[in-house]
Parts: sequence; structure tokens; C-alpha cells
Amino acid sequence: QVQLVESGGGLVQPGGSLRLSCAASGTIISIYRMGWYRQAPGKQRELVATATSGGSANYADSVKGRFTISRDNAKNTVYLQMNSLKPEDTAVYFCNAFHLLYGMDYWGKGTLVTVSS
Repeated sequence: QVQLVESGGGLVQPGGSLRLSCAASGTIISIYRMGWYRQAPGKQRELVATATSGGSANYADSVKGRFTISRDNAKNTVYLQMNSLKPEDTAVYFCNAFHLLYGMDYWGKGTLVTVSS
């Protein structure tokens, strides 16, 4: 059974930083495109960042230059370093593991990030 467990969310002031972690079990993340998505209250889930199995990263325009996605395949974990946080970054952040060829698409339950003074 594949599980993705996010951690690291919390309350942070504007301008602050957080690092989210997503630990995978029941599979190995090295074969997947790993991603972070977020969903703010009353809004649709949106892509934040993805990292392919080859290491290429892609970011939403709203987080470019502030967020960094990284993956440690040896630890079976993916990270999202978030700097210069803004109130509009407030959302539940979800981890995703996706493999197009094998038709696999797994999600974590999310971790809440609140940016407020």
C-alpha cells in the first residue's frame, strides 16, 4: 500500500520560511514525477512545483524564486522549501507521486500552511 505523508506545515509570519516534507512508503519515489500542490479555502487545487525522476523542476509563476522542490531518493522523501512566504500562500499543501506510463497517481492527506501576522 502506497502512502505519502506530509509534514512541516504550521503558522508562520509573512516573510518567513517553512520546509515541507513528504515521506513515501510502499513504493520508491525514484520512478515518479513528484509534486506539491495546494488548495486554499474556496479555491481549486493548484500546482505548486514538480520534480521529474530525472531531476528537472517546474514551478508555478506565483512561487518562482521563493520555493524550491527537492527530492532525496535514498530517503524516499521529497521536500518543499518555502521562503518569503506571503498570506496568499496560505493553503493545505498536498504531496503527489505520478507516473504516466504505469498509470499511477498517489496523494497525501495534506499539511496546512498558514501565513499570517
